[in-house]
Amino acid sequence: MLSALYTDKENAFRDEVRRFAETVVAPEADSIEESAEYPRGLLKRVGEAGYMGALLPPAYGGTGKGMVAETIIAEEISAVCPMLDVTRGVTSVYFAPPVNKFGNDEQRRKYVPPIIAGDKIGAIGITEPDVGSDTAGMKTLATRDGDGYVINGEKRFITNGSVSDYILLFAVTDASVKPRKGMSAFIFETDTPGFSVVKDYDLMGMRGLKVSHLKFEDARIPASALLGEENKGFTILMDELDTERTSLAAGAVGYSRTAFELAVKHSTEREQFGRPIRMFEGVSFKIADMAVRIDAARLLTLEAARMIEKGLPASRQGAAAKLFATTAAQEIASDAVQILGGIGYMKESKTEQIYRDARLMTIGGGTAEIMQFLIQREIYKERGY
Repeated sequence: MLSALYTDKENAFRDEVRRFAETVVAPEADSIEESAEYPRGLLKRVGEAGYMGALLPPAYGGTGKGMVAETIIAEEISAVCPMLDVTRGVTSVYFAPPVNKFGNDEQRRKYVPPIIAGDKIGAIGITEPDVGSDTAGMKTLATRDGDGYVINGEKRFITNGSVSDYILLFAVTDASVKPRKGMSAFIFETDTPGFSVVKDYDLMGMRGLKVSHLKFEDARIPASALLGEENKGFTILMDELDTERTSLAAGAVGYSRTAFELAVKHSTEREQFGRPIRMFEGVSFKIADMAVRIDAARLLTLEAARMIEKGLPASRQGAAAKLFATTAAQEIASDAVQILGGIGYMKESKTEQIYRDARLMTIGGGTAEIMQFLIQREIYKERGY
């Protein structure tokens, strides 16, 4: 089915990742859902298998396979355990690549290899109690003090926050200008005194995922923690967003696919009025629409991934892939529950979990509305308006 979209090497890689997901991840997925325990040991196995370093160079332990390989990993792992891929993506797609791109040799050697190996967990600290997609309101301050910085502020809804070893932390270093011009990025080690976890949020879905409220109170970090140049943090923040959105879109394709397959299987096995319910257009037309959405979401995701690999601007494509794939995932999960009926609404059904898990991703990583704003902005920009 995918041979026309992917190279033979890419298809072979998908088979490899799928086998890993089915044999290593799937047996633990139900226990993660039931216990809501963070699967640090399983994430370590993902690292050992080489699936944390697709966007990172072999010099530091990565595979350097690129963005298409990253989307394959995201889709296949999400198909069996959505929350595992979200936590994997935050540490290996959001945290590590900016460190690799903007960091100095010492920073790359210290922070990138343990992330790739799965020994350490990364997070990205942007959102605050009063700041979401509008980073212009950022209030967390990094004040220069002697040979270091003192951090004061709060971050909220930080995925991996309470379990992270390192946070790619964005803070204001020049309060006399707008935050976008006075923002810096830091590699913050969470064993630093003054750092605390206020709480982990109890989520509707993605059980086991740690999304946290964090506080920084006179947390002193060395000057060597600065990533890139002072007051140039906004450039770093914007640089990773296309890859983030494309990876999230691929994950949505993965759990959409699982909901779809469950619906197809049930529609052939469940009989009403003497025949399988797939014979009724009210069911079979839903199946058709689900398949079209998945195919379209994968195509949009693949286009964004290939553009990123070619070094082309992909802001519109990444936003479009995330918007369509995550919105489609909600619709597909809802249709799957409907097709399975009462069984689909039960906790014993995977569709119930996917229905809850899918709901997060039109919010996290940039809301659907923000994606729409970005898409229209890029459309006009491309036309010179």
